[in-house]
Amino acid sequence: MTDRDRQPDDTTPPTDEPVVSKPYIMPDDPEPGSVELLQKEVAEARDRMLRTLAEMENLRKRTTKEVADARLYGITGFARDVLDIADNLQRALDAVPAEARAAADPGLTSLIEGVELTERSLLNALEKHGVKKFDPQGQKFDPNFQQAMYEVPDASVPAGTVVQVMQAGYTIGERVLRPALVGVAKGGSKAAPAANSNEVN
Repeated sequence: MTDRDRQPDDTTPPTDEPVVSKPYIMPDDPEPGSVELLQKEVAEARDRMLRTLAEMENLRKRTTKEVADARLYGITGFARDVLDIADNLQRALDAVPAEARAAADPGLTSLIEGVELTERSLLNALEKHGVKKFDPQGQKFDPNFQQAMYEVPDASVPAGTVVQVMQAGYTIGERVLRPALVGVAKGGSKAAPAANSNEVN
């Protein structure tokens, strides 16, 4: 192929003036409705941001509460198992009558004091972790904290009063770990209204 056979790529005649593209002309007025559209998008974005912030704050509070509950109530199963030990220590102390304690030899006295000290130490350790013992003797029956096992006919106290505690109850934090097993007074039919009216006054 010779130079004569080649055809030029550009068929436009060369000129000395540069080629200028058509200039961009700014419109005098923006498109109708564009400001309102942008304001609407800004409002929607702000609403989404505020909702996200509120959800994150709720999640933070819920997580904080769950962590606190896990710390407080995480030992519930273990504490419930340990209550049997506390009950057995109490039964051991109740098995020794008051007369036998008064006339006990030094060996039995030391044994009783050791069991009492062990029970106190166990209850203190439980209390340190939020488990508290409660004894509702003489209080009004509360089904949220006590379980009535039987009724005792006793006209000397108002009906619904706890007159016997068979097993003490325990709470952990604000929850009942184990309800107290109690005997509740039936009370006299005439004595109960009089006692209730005195309590109201």
